[in-house]
Amino acid sequence: MGDKSFIEVQFPVSKISKESYKERKANLGQTLTGLGKWWGRKPLILVRATILGLLLPATDNPVKDREIYLKLLTMDDEGLYKRKIKSISTKDIYRLLNNNEKNKYFVVDEKGIPKYIRGINSKDKQELQKICFNRLSYDEKLTLCCRPEELDNVINKEEWNDINNYLGTNANSLQALIAELGKKKFGHTPTVGDCFAGGGSIPFEAARMGCEVYASDLNPIACLLTWADLNILSKSDNEVERLKEFQKKVYNKVDKQIEELGIENNENGDRGISYLYCIEAKCPECEYIVPMFPSFIVGKGSKTVLTLEKNIHTKSFNIDILENVDDLKFNQAIKNSTISDNKLICPNCKSETPISSIRKDINDGIKRPYRYNTPNSLRKWKQSDYKNDKNDIFRERLYCIRYEHEAKKYYSSVTKQDLDREEMIESIVKNNIIEWQNNGYIPSSKIEPGWNTNQPIYEKGWTHWNHLFNPRQLLINALFNKSIHEIANSKEEYCIGILGLNKCADWNCKLSRWINGSGVENTTQLFYNQAINTLYNYGARGLSSLKSTWFYNINNNKFTNKVGYIKPIDARDINIMHDIWITDPPYADAVNYHELSEFFLAWDKKVFEDVFTDWYPDSKRVLAVQGKGQSFNQSMIEVYSNLAKNTEDNGMQVVMFTHQDVKVWAELALILWASGLQVTAAWNIATETESGGLKEGGNYVKGTVILVLRKQNSDYTAYLDELYPEIEDEVKLQIDTMKELDDKEDPNFTDADYLLAAYAASLKVLTSYKNIEDIDVQYELSKSDGESPIVNIINDAVKIAFDYLTPNGFDSYTWKTLLPEERFYIKGLDTEKNNVYKVSAYQELGRGFGVNEYSDMMASTKANKSRLKTASEFAMNYTNDNTKFGHSILRNVLVALYKSTKEEDATKGKAWLRNEVDDYWNERSKIIEILDYIATLEYIENMKHWEKDAKSAKILVELVRNDGV
Repeated sequence: MGDKSFIEVQFPVSKISKESYKERKANLGQTLTGLGKWWGRKPLILVRATILGLLLPATDNPVKDREIYLKLLTMDDEGLYKRKIKSISTKDIYRLLNNNEKNKYFVVDEKGIPKYIRGINSKDKQELQKICFNRLSYDEKLTLCCRPEELDNVINKEEWNDINNYLGTNANSLQALIAELGKKKFGHTPTVGDCFAGGGSIPFEAARMGCEVYASDLNPIACLLTWADLNILSKSDNEVERLKEFQKKVYNKVDKQIEELGIENNENGDRGISYLYCIEAKCPECEYIVPMFPSFIVGKGSKTVLTLEKNIHTKSFNIDILENVDDLKFNQAIKNSTISDNKLICPNCKSETPISSIRKDINDGIKRPYRYNTPNSLRKWKQSDYKNDKNDIFRERLYCIRYEHEAKKYYSSVTKQDLDREEMIESIVKNNIIEWQNNGYIPSSKIEPGWNTNQPIYEKGWTHWNHLFNPRQLLINALFNKSIHEIANSKEEYCIGILGLNKCADWNCKLSRWINGSGVENTTQLFYNQAINTLYNYGARGLSSLKSTWFYNINNNKFTNKVGYIKPIDARDINIMHDIWITDPPYADAVNYHELSEFFLAWDKKVFEDVFTDWYPDSKRVLAVQGKGQSFNQSMIEVYSNLAKNTEDNGMQVVMFTHQDVKVWAELALILWASGLQVTAAWNIATETESGGLKEGGNYVKGTVILVLRKQNSDYTAYLDELYPEIEDEVKLQIDTMKELDDKEDPNFTDADYLLAAYAASLKVLTSYKNIEDIDVQYELSKSDGESPIVNIINDAVKIAFDYLTPNGFDSYTWKTLLPEERFYIKGLDTEKNNVYKVSAYQELGRGFGVNEYSDMMASTKANKSRLKTASEFAMNYTNDNTKFGHSILRNVLVALYKSTKEEDATKGKAWLRNEVDDYWNERSKIIEILDYIATLEYIENMKHWEKDAKSAKILVELVRNDGV
């Protein structure tokens, strides 16, 4: 066995991408997400696949290597069948059988419905399930399967014998195998470190696999989540039940206190479950106090609306709530609004006033950091404030309550008694706020200026984190926090309690949107995205509505921990050797983790001071690796130089990052190279969800790149011009190797993967040298603009790959003479031939060919359903327009096919080509190659939408081939 690891030679990117997507779509069923909010967690299956790929050796039998690898991940045929938890329907079984099998097992009744013949027993049916399951595509199989992590020890004794005989091990579980592979490679159980632990995916999965784990993050909230991952989710069902009993004790205590205060029950004894508040402001024209509503819909499902009635005595508006209104009133409520496009619309005088004018925003020309940074006239709240002053520009108002009566829910206008209860809550908060803040039960810390944190200061005048909660929310959360600290007796209880409090804060604050949809009428969380957006109206939850938030999902799976440490520490200060470092750094990342996490830190300071006493309760903003530019690049070099120093000589590193563009690759390559690391492989994993797709502004779905690295130990120096032939050879070798390894029946690699291989090949060559005479790393990383030589190197590698990846049926010379847009389109069809419908595949083609605008070519940009338009779908659109594609030979060929198909006469298509293509006779061979290629699409199972146009291509190509003057 050689020194290379499996992941340095091959990686089943297609299967891992699909498994990652399945995990992402599990939503609440995901293992870690139930514990709390963190941004950008990596799928656990991706981590498992990476670690196993690092530890398994690459042998001279790559096919067997892959077989063993997939068996261990339960991604082989047998493993998938063991994961099957849903039955294939009788209808689908009948569809999947051949005619002989149909006659053997089925009869079709008079309604055309297939039914099993008499005598078919459960064993026969089970056999049919397996036969048909094996005929499904990988994607179809996954719809019937659980995730790999949801099954334990499914590999049988015979399979373990095969694995052990091949690897020279003696294991009977994944954990035992990991220990043995570690001993073979490093002399001991492998140690895995992650210094950007975040939500804990990497350390959790490494520990579950049997590695010894060391996890850290500069941010203590990330460490708290990682600690919970490893110390709560590893517990048995009985241990978790005891923690759930603790949750019940806390909830019941809070419930009893609220019942005794009488702040949620109305005069009929009905309990309030949702409280709706709006912001009011004075109209500068008529001085009426106007409540701000983007629409007058309260609930679509319940057909509940609000109406405004002018009160001339108070120069304000009474708000009435109407349930189950007729369609006329409902449709009118949709149209009504008092706030639109950030303008206040006064119902009294009909004037429209920009909110910026009401706030009296001033652009004084002074340059300040971040955004939302110019002065305005909003009063800045004091630390102990809990509500608006009566003279504030913006004031809050309770306008609707949703009650529950014997499981029936109804909305109510606000009564005097409701307002009395609000005043009671305000009085409680007023009398206790200083004490609560001193005891750490509610936030007292200041909102520090920042990219995200400037927004609530600027838009509302809020200066401390407690200002993001109204009195009712402060009271409920304070009762939770106080009860946690009074009842908890262990670190686990404190942790599970404080994470529950964090979730309540996220779902019950003044930034919690009211969702008035047909299916859901409730508040939703602040952090549905990576921002701190203030609102014109919001919802507060009663205690019973927080029940599902407090009693959150604990998806435990007992395993024995081998955790060296979990602690908040600057990655530059780490001083412990590891075999493997796997990190997901905030590289080219727009998420300001340090700022957003301060929302939770404001609530959690007491638990850090009392329980996690060796941790600091601070986001350490100054030290956070963030942003872009020279200081960021220097921070990254310091971090990865330190990690290189703390990696064993035969150890490895993996850096996961979001694949965006060549410039990102070039910068990261320079950073890692300057840190003493060498690229040995790179793989791209696409994890698209329905929220993906092409979006305005170029914010495309992005894949996760797995960049594999080792210590750089060369003393050689090279010149740039010497590298190009070496890079060309490496690109071709990498593509040839991948093609040789690919399963023809179940392709793993697409063109996007081959292009990524070109990126990796160029970086492998580049980083294999100690120095490149023509490149000054520090200078390149300090440049704010200008083309980097590394970008040019990568672009040249991609061009080599594109020229080398000639589609079947095309002459290599013809291929090179096509326009980039033409090659993009044809390669897109090649992608679809391989049953790949990912947005990211087209993004990669676009990047590689330098085609930035291709949306007009796409029939769909939905995640996992993306494809190009057919000739008939194009019709005559974008023909001979001002684009290169519109004037191209390919576009004219597509028009010719459209006309041939539409009129069922290929001579019409030939006439178009003869009349419209410049230099038709000299371009005829190119036209023939394009038509021959399109004709191959006729019988491709997943491309039925091409069938008619492909059939036309088959006829038209013969007419063109035999054409004469």
